[in-house]
Amino acid sequence: MDKLIQYLKRQYLRIKYRGYGWAGHYKDWATAAKLCAGYNAGNILERVKTSTLKVKHGEAIYERDAMLFDKVEYDWPLLANLLWIAGKNGQQLSVIDFGGSLGSSYFQNRHKLQHLHFFTWSVVEQPAFVAAGKREIACNQLGFFENIDSVLSVRGPQMALLLSSVLPYIEAPYALLDEIAGKNIPYIIIDNTYFNPLPGNRLTIQKVPPVYYEASYPAWFLDYEQVIKTLSKKYELLTSHTNEQILYLDGRLVPYQGFIMQLKI
Repeated sequence: MDKLIQYLKRQYLRIKYRGYGWAGHYKDWATAAKLCAGYNAGNILERVKTSTLKVKHGEAIYERDAMLFDKVEYDWPLLANLLWIAGKNGQQLSVIDFGGSLGSSYFQNRHKLQHLHFFTWSVVEQPAFVAAGKREIACNQLGFFENIDSVLSVRGPQMALLLSSVLPYIEAPYALLDEIAGKNIPYIIIDNTYFNPLPGNRLTIQKVPPVYYEASYPAWFLDYEQVIKTLSKKYELLTSHTNEQILYLDGRLVPYQGFIMQLKI
């Protein structure tokens, strides 16, 4: 029955938001960006901040994309990987969450990680998000930084780096992966990310349904094998998984996926 309900919900949303989502084939980021309306970054930040503060202060249970929910929707593959890393390191865990907004994944998983002997979560984000995070969201466990090097300088060596739903929105994602691999962080987790169902990389424009906010911007459907190959210069693949979230591209159902890789000895 639950699967039927989820299917009907997906079909309803597919019809309701027809005209939104991902479309097109663009030769480069600049070309796609010129055709996008962009977004009001300040407005999005305020919406995310308002929702996150409600979660922080116990007025709401869970936030995702500025939307509030009455129960936590756990990302079980991510949580399992985090607990596994902690288990291998004396029940200690330090995570860099690249593109982690105002700590959505931290608040999603914090109650399942509080038993650890040591636990920190460091979000790397755009300057405006970092400023708001430091001013209103941060705590002893949760910090906000403008780049990876700042995290390493302030908090020391980190155990894991998380890229959740962020790679498609980076102009040069493979250059970023090369940069991250150069930091020699023991584990890299890519989670809740959609990839091109066909070989190769495809650049689209994503038009966001107004229930979230008014926006459109370039979005990559990256080649899964190329992403793995890029990181495999220094990392080995441990496990991969499929997330519950899906999208539609050209009428084709595309699942969100993820994997964890370990630094080669």
